[in-house]
Amino acid sequence: MNAENEIFEVTPEPTPVEPVAPGPASEAATQVQSVPPQPLTPADERLWAMLAHLSVLLNLVTGFLGVVAALIIYMLYRDRSRYVAYQSLQALIFQLIFWAGGGVLIGLMWAVVGALSAVIIGIFLIPFALIATFLLLLMPVIAIVYGIVGGFQCNEGRDFRYWLVGDWALNLLP
Repeated sequence: MNAENEIFEVTPEPTPVEPVAPGPASEAATQVQSVPPQPLTPADERLWAMLAHLSVLLNLVTGFLGVVAALIIYMLYRDRSRYVAYQSLQALIFQLIFWAGGGVLIGLMWAVVGALSAVIIGIFLIPFALIATFLLLLMPVIAIVYGIVGGFQCNEGRDFRYWLVGDWALNLLP
């Protein structure tokens, strides 16, 4: 045998496993796997709901991780707390609409203005596009302020509903 071949480990062939007959031991294993998750304490509910709303602050640094954080909180706690699931789903939808939606609208608007500039009309639209850009840049600022307000209200134990998004998120919950 060559010295180079000795470096690689040889895994032994797996031994055949005999099927286990159903009985009390296998039923107990099935019961252990189906234990429902423990509900959160009220303090933990307030904390995770607050963090879901404050995740909008991550967007200031990263541009998009606030949405990801709200989604992760929703996925982790949707079975353990309906309150946290509702608050995080609201934060997720609101951030998608106001943070990402504002950027998409600005990009589309300038794409249309750029395309129309080829036929001279777009040059006259540039002042309107500048005004609309300024107004659409307010959408992320509104999302940040509203998210901070929601975070503080959830930390105090009060229910928080985003305007237009709250009822929609409530209908999406199972």
